[in-house]
Amino acid sequence: MTMDSGLYRIEVTGLAGLARLGGLAMLPGLGGNFSDRLGTAPAKLFTPRSVGMLAVLLAGLGAWVLLSGHGSDTAESESVRLATATIAEPVLSPNPENAEEGALPNPAAVPAEPVPPEATPVDGLKISSQSWRRGGLGSKALVTLTLRNGNDYAVKDIEIFCSFTRRDGSHLTDRRRMIHETVNMKSRKTFARMHVGFVNINANQAKCSLVTASRI
Repeated sequence: MTMDSGLYRIEVTGLAGLARLGGLAMLPGLGGNFSDRLGTAPAKLFTPRSVGMLAVLLAGLGAWVLLSGHGSDTAESESVRLATATIAEPVLSPNPENAEEGALPNPAAVPAEPVPPEATPVDGLKISSQSWRRGGLGSKALVTLTLRNGNDYAVKDIEIFCSFTRRDGSHLTDRRRMIHETVNMKSRKTFARMHVGFVNINANQAKCSLVTASRI
């Protein structure tokens, strides 16, 4: 047996198998069993009609494979597109107006309560009574004051401010005086005829007020 006859048998056997898969063995015009004809009459197998039918079968099989691959690629692309759209969805921040009632308030939005000023020694002092008169040749101002200390401690170095005006109320001059004596707690003390300075001869009225004091 030669090599050419072996190749011929392999070719005939392979074509017979394709014919069985494609249903060509019982096609009209081929005269019965196609595989038997391949074994008995190889010269009659390759007719134009049989070759055309085999080409149509192979073309249909190739189209089916291509369509199946395209369908799977389309499904994958749709899945990726849907996943991308889901991830790209923005996350909305919560609206402060719709916050729950139990949320903590913003410390910056809560106004701080005003802190009352710390009391000073002069705040507990008051002038109970005051008067003044001229001294010397009429240019000295002598003031008499009675101070009441309402603090729980004694004070000293009390500064007073006195303003002098004419009879019609027009302002003339101001004078200051430091009282270095001590006023005990919850007590009163009178300072008589203190010299607070020189004033205009036209001064007719005087009013004194407290400026500062020191705690002992």
